Amino acid sequence: MFFQKEIETMPRKKLEELQLERLRHQVDFCSRNVPFYAKRLAEAGVTPERIKVLSDAQYIPLTTKADIRDNYPYGLFAVPMKEIVRIHASSGTTGKPTVVGYTKRDLDNWSDCVARLCAAVGVTDEDVAQIAFGYGLFTGALGLHYGLEKLGCAVIPVSSGNTEKQAMLLKDFGTTTLISTPSYAMYISEVAREMGIARKDLKLRIGLFGSEGCTNELRQKIEQGLGVFSTDNYGMSELMGPGVSGECVYRNGLHINEDHFLAEIIDPETGIPREPGEEGELVITPLTKEGIPLLRYRTKDITRLNLEPCACGRTFARMEKVSGRSDDMLKIRGVNVFPSQIESVIAAIKGVAPHYELILTRKNYTDYLEVRVELSDASLLEHYGELDNLRNTIVSKLQTVLGLKAKVTLAAPSSIRRYEGKAKRIIDKRNESGL
Repeated sequence: MFFQKEIETMPRKKLEELQLERLRHQVDFCSRNVPFYAKRLAEAGVTPERIKVLSDAQYIPLTTKADIRDNYPYGLFAVPMKEIVRIHASSGTTGKPTVVGYTKRDLDNWSDCVARLCAAVGVTDEDVAQIAFGYGLFTGALGLHYGLEKLGCAVIPVSSGNTEKQAMLLKDFGTTTLISTPSYAMYISEVAREMGIARKDLKLRIGLFGSEGCTNELRQKIEQGLGVFSTDNYGMSELMGPGVSGECVYRNGLHINEDHFLAEIIDPETGIPREPGEEGELVITPLTKEGIPLLRYRTKDITRLNLEPCACGRTFARMEKVSGRSDDMLKIRGVNVFPSQIESVIAAIKGVAPHYELILTRKNYTDYLEVRVELSDASLLEHYGELDNLRNTIVSKLQTVLGLKAKVTLAAPSSIRRYEGKAKRIIDKRNESGL
């Protein structure tokens, strides 16, 4: 059941002692090897000796994505380039990417973390794993690849794209574990069905999904379509890649690999720490990274921590599924709206597919939200009364959940763009009018 039982079931007190030792080491390591941190820590008066208990981490200045970009490409690296054996970068759509480097030890720790999380959901050396993430500077594909290989899986590095081939290989290669974004898994399911491939034709049993949020409602749709046990894992390139946390077979929160990561929750507005169980922004300090050691990195992801041991026996803290991102939150007429709230409503309504777009416009200095939803059955387009009823149902349910009335547009089946990587749901037209 366990990949590294002696670590994953470590008593909480012993685990926190290990974290404290590693945190103090990282503060010293950063001070000595990264000029950016040497200056920032000195200004804040933070030394390893000041970190007497884990809660003293709050005195360490926060690090942001802008800090990494400002030091592009290698300004935050802590070791000579001859010790860097891998370079990855974020898939940012604007500006310079955030660049990260790995030593040999970093890569070994990374594959360990991923292998643990895969084992926690039941993946074994008898599985055939199909990776439908794009290979390249993105950390997702290679991160899962090496972790699954360490676990002993037969890995199929298909990469993303060519969805008909993905579906064909799922069947012909006897794939048992699928790795992709949740939205791409949903698309693969649709294409397989169009190709005449039924659930009974597949040997799939586990889905390892990440790189974007997945509501419980969308998860159910994926499980119905592919017949998999759908699980979430969490990470980001700045921290390491996938492997920071992931679900176990109980799916009651994502276990954080706490011997490698110190997790905190802060108020996203003030930066003040919040207590376990309180919702806020996740802040992570990698405790063992050598290539680019970050201190208190602001993830922008909104979640909460649970320190109680899990039914699976693991003692690592668990984070709730991310409910949204502080920088993805939409403010519409004074109301805070997370796309995940809209997805939960749409995925639970019969007659529509879990594909949608959020269109933001502005008129007379007022913001408006249009939710474009795809019908699951084209025949509905010929029944105007049923269409109106369906549209009104969606408007009503959205208003109940969001606290504001949104325009709902029903689109023909397969008319909303599908994505092989992260889905782009938000179309912001508010600056086009200038009002």
